[in-house]
Amino acid sequence: MNELGSFVCGKWVKGTGKPAELVNPATEEVLASTSTEGIDFGATLAFAREKGGPALRAMTFAQRGELLRAMSRAIHGKRDELLSIAQANGGNTRGDAKFDVDGASGTLAAYADLAAELGDAHVLVDGDAVQLGRGARLFGQHVYTPRVGVAVHINAFNFPAWGLAEKAATALLAGMPIITKPASSTALVAHRMVEIFVAEKVLPEGVLSFLCGSSGDLLDRLGGQDVIAFTGSSTTAAKLREGRSVVRDATRINVEADSLNGAVLGLDVDEGSDVMNLFVTDVVREMTQKTGQKCTAIRRIYVPTSKVEAVLELLRDRLAAVKVGDPTREEVTMGPVATAQQIRDVREGVKKLESCAKIVFGSTTEANAIGVPSGKGYFTTPVLLHGASPKPGDAVHTHEVFGPVATVMPYDDVAGAAALAGAAGGGGLVTSVYADDKDFVRAMVTAIAPHHGRLMIGSSKVVGQSLPPGMALPQLVHGGPGRAGGGEELGGRRGMTFYMQRTALQGDRALLEAIAKK
Repeated sequence: MNELGSFVCGKWVKGTGKPAELVNPATEEVLASTSTEGIDFGATLAFAREKGGPALRAMTFAQRGELLRAMSRAIHGKRDELLSIAQANGGNTRGDAKFDVDGASGTLAAYADLAAELGDAHVLVDGDAVQLGRGARLFGQHVYTPRVGVAVHINAFNFPAWGLAEKAATALLAGMPIITKPASSTALVAHRMVEIFVAEKVLPEGVLSFLCGSSGDLLDRLGGQDVIAFTGSSTTAAKLREGRSVVRDATRINVEADSLNGAVLGLDVDEGSDVMNLFVTDVVREMTQKTGQKCTAIRRIYVPTSKVEAVLELLRDRLAAVKVGDPTREEVTMGPVATAQQIRDVREGVKKLESCAKIVFGSTTEANAIGVPSGKGYFTTPVLLHGASPKPGDAVHTHEVFGPVATVMPYDDVAGAAALAGAAGGGGLVTSVYADDKDFVRAMVTAIAPHHGRLMIGSSKVVGQSLPPGMALPQLVHGGPGRAGGGEELGGRRGMTFYMQRTALQGDRALLEAIAKK
């Protein structure tokens, strides 16, 4: 059996004790095992602080960008190998694997481009300088400089490549060394990526550490200059926020958690129109891509009452074409969920949704998976439900089923749609609005924007170039309020500020300008 190690203190180390097993979710074959028991987390942190931190802070933004460029190229150079690993350990179709692996290399490249724009400087300027006195000499200026601790990244099981890369790109460009920890169940892709980085020597010593297994007491050892970036469940996030370092030493924490993302079809959209087709295409893609295991997947679908039956029929037709089975087979378009626990959670979650909605397509127990022995694998079909009388507090507005599951619900007017798509979900990562009516779009955006980190607006003018709502872009912030975690990632330089300290400088204008340029 392949025993995975962790990369700490400049070397690969295998843990002791009972290991966690990584399986192929289509066949339930055990692929590897891993453990971090016995690893010295104190030494791991010290090595990153004392070796990686100074090395990064000595570099300019442009120089750090070259590191990111090298990481992106290293991933791309091993792309086919990484895609195959993602299919085996993540249950991804090749298309789903590309979404993860190419998203990783693309995000690293995007931050490398940003680094070139920031240039040969060490300080990130925040806004314009402000005159403080009567004369033109005394000025104030806000600047960002890298924190002198370590960034601990805890990633979710669904995006082992992209999750590692998007956090790493932002932190490394900001000037902080990282300790990255993927979810153990799907860690093979992340493990191989780090092996590639180490073998090709793309990063200075101490800049990247990798934990494959439990984080032990690592988080309790953090201090006021360290940060935690977490992606995962709101339950785990709540425990992290109560951690000793966060409470005692104000260790910064950024959370991306659960999200009941929505899609709203405008009152003006007719059946057969380009906008209707975009709406249906996006809903089906977001339901089934990565088997619905995306924090940005569409869970709630709001449709004008008069168009519910037509939309249900369109969605059923599209979903009936989805082929479930072994993700390595060309004809298969949706693989299994990632773990045995995930399929149990999906089945239990659908039962909760049935308290306020009725299944109108699919089954969580009768997938008839293509190319898989009977009884093997963690499979479900897409499941579409119809909630005829939605109201805040229903399970569909309070419980996320992390799988290929969504619910169609009616609305009668803008206020009704806004109330359900906005506050009822408790805070989301992204909701999409499909309409050409400017008044409708304006009303929806102003009503639901406070409850979301991102809104995607689909109209006839952008049908040919619209990007899927589930695609988190490096140029735009990714995160959301409330149940979505209250955090922000990516967004270009906006994401960098989490890893930096904003300081107000006041003094001679010429001196401040000289500091800002360096």
